[in-house]
Amino acid sequence: MEQEIINSYSKLSSLNVSRETFLDFESYISMILEKNKEINLISQKTAKKNYIIDRHIIDSAQIIDFIDLNSNTTTDLGSGGGMPGIIVAIILKNLKKDIKIHLYEKSHHKSHFLREVSRKLKLKTEIIQKNIFEIKKIQTGTVMSRAFKPMSVVLNLVYENFLSYKNIIFFMGKNGKEVFKNSLEDWELEYTQKKSLTNQDSFLLNIKKIKKKIKKN
Repeated sequence: MEQEIINSYSKLSSLNVSRETFLDFESYISMILEKNKEINLISQKTAKKNYIIDRHIIDSAQIIDFIDLNSNTTTDLGSGGGMPGIIVAIILKNLKKDIKIHLYEKSHHKSHFLREVSRKLKLKTEIIQKNIFEIKKIQTGTVMSRAFKPMSVVLNLVYENFLSYKNIIFFMGKNGKEVFKNSLEDWELEYTQKKSLTNQDSFLLNIKKIKKKIKKN
């Protein structure tokens, strides 16, 4: 059975992911499926284990190489059910990294779920049940944005509300190239990109620096 579990995460074989991490993923999936009967953490149509592994767990875990491991905190914007914040926290726990994940989530019910998962899996997290757009002078290492707000909105949020950060990770879907191209009209970005492990039309962006372009009249 254990080998069967490891095989189901084979797409992560190139990353530094341990056996203990996979077991934590399994526990997390069970909690998602149970809680999803009460509130919509994920779509009811996709609330199946195999789909969650590929679409949510592997998709989120693949950013681990982009996480700044020299910072004290990492920030997940609009964490929802915990993708990618909880998944990154699980990996960091098993890598023995002393980094706290700040999970911003406005919903009371989802915040309660994130706290419950963090307690059961002994994760180093802080659940912040506030509107991040109302918080100023935020300091962190990596900023993660997955299905939160449009790229332009997130870039402006980081530019206006974050005092310091190391990098911003974006999950770009099938319209990602067009969205990214439009963003480059307003922003100067220092970035690298990587093809997604879960979808051939998707990619990841790791942005190190952002600068607003000055519009000419």
